[in-house]
Amino acid sequence: MNTEQADDVQGGAPDAVSEEAGPRPVLPVNAAAARAQVMDLLNGRFCAIDESTHDDVVLADVLLVTSELVTNALRHGGGITEFSAEVVADELLLVVADASPWPPVTVARAPGEFTVGGYGWPLVRRLAKSVAVIVTGSGKRIEAVLGLS
Repeated sequence: MNTEQADDVQGGAPDAVSEEAGPRPVLPVNAAAARAQVMDLLNGRFCAIDESTHDDVVLADVLLVTSELVTNALRHGGGITEFSAEVVADELLLVVADASPWPPVTVARAPGEFTVGGYGWPLVRRLAKSVAVIVTGSGKRIEAVLGLS
């Protein structure tokens, strides 16, 4: 790289790589921030969210899965390292990555046993069309696909 090119990059001029990649998504600091990002996405790219859609079961499922994945990453995974949501056709692809390589676990319970915690992962698996846990060099990435229709 010559000096002129280095000055352009350091001086704040956008390079071709950053323009193509677009702005980096903001990592949510909590489940509420993640839900707000998903709501904004759905409102802008899928359907208008108003008083009539706030009670929609599909919307509730999407927001519940978002909350559970983000909360698990914060509580058990050492923090969120990646978060994205994308509408593809009539589905939402939700990606949450964290710093722990350990996959989520399901707690076995005896019938009638009611303990605190351990309900989120089974909910995610039940509500999502598909869920993949990918162990990466820096932790794990969970990809959940949810139907929007």
